Amino acid sequence: MQYGISMPDSSSSAPAATPGSASRRFATGRQFELRRGDALAVVTELAAGLRLYERAGVQLTESYGDDDIPPGATGITLAPWANRVEDGVWHLNGKKQQLDITEVPRNNASHGLLRNTGYALVDESEFTVTLEATVFPQHGYPFLVRHRVRYGLDGNLDLHVEQTIINDGGEQAPFVLGAHPYLRMGDVAPEDLTLAVAAGTRLVADAERKIPRSTAAVEGDFDLSKGRPVGSLDLDVAFTDLAFDDGWARHVLSAPDGRSVSLVQDGNCRYVHVFVTDTFPGRSKAVALEPMTGPANAFNSGEGLRWLGPGESFTMAWGISASL
Repeated sequence: MQYGISMPDSSSSAPAATPGSASRRFATGRQFELRRGDALAVVTELAAGLRLYERAGVQLTESYGDDDIPPGATGITLAPWANRVEDGVWHLNGKKQQLDITEVPRNNASHGLLRNTGYALVDESEFTVTLEATVFPQHGYPFLVRHRVRYGLDGNLDLHVEQTIINDGGEQAPFVLGAHPYLRMGDVAPEDLTLAVAAGTRLVADAERKIPRSTAAVEGDFDLSKGRPVGSLDLDVAFTDLAFDDGWARHVLSAPDGRSVSLVQDGNCRYVHVFVTDTFPGRSKAVALEPMTGPANAFNSGEGLRWLGPGESFTMAWGISASL
């Protein structure tokens, strides 16, 4: 897929990070291109989103066209909540807070307050870019916070992402952070891939609203620990009690030839939402693996909800790696 971004000069010490030519505009704003070895990542001004990650020309995330907004929230970052708030309503010190309804069919407030916001460039270096946006006090969320997102390609050509929330206000502010990448393995048919997620608990959501109502042990059709064919999956479910190894949980999408792509998340990020859908444009199936610090409706349930004091900050980390 062509992005219209200037290729970096081989003698340059910084990646190309331009809004394109004067005659070219992108629906997702400025495009920040990171290259290292055979790795390429494209990050967007809109929602500090991951538009593309590839290695050796093998596309490892789902993407979209220059004139498109991210379908299915592809690659966007999520703050100050991830997933859904039921009816857009929660209570602060006994006072009702009403968020805008952004998932109209289910009457929920979905994916935070910054999914349609342009992020400002804070810093860039040869293999990294950092973007930031502010949530100003408003109806439903009367707090002043900043969301800072740093993308980087490391020496192994893996993609690392840090999401930091900073409380610039005078009161404690509640939050959940998350991201919404979709993984793929080049041109391998999605039905031929296998998805492995090791978790002990799933959140049981109602079918109509997709709001968690209880929890259950992971078993039966929800047990992905040994890998399940993507073609057999139709999932929209959050998992927790993840299997962490040396501080990281890893979820793997594998091809029949042994190649694989993985999403990793750190110990500050103890939930993953697995969304396997047949509604992604141009794809028979698409697999979203969404690292989150808390699940849907955390503002009401309190599960995974964190509070940030004045002047405090919190960082979660996740990334994508591949074995090719």
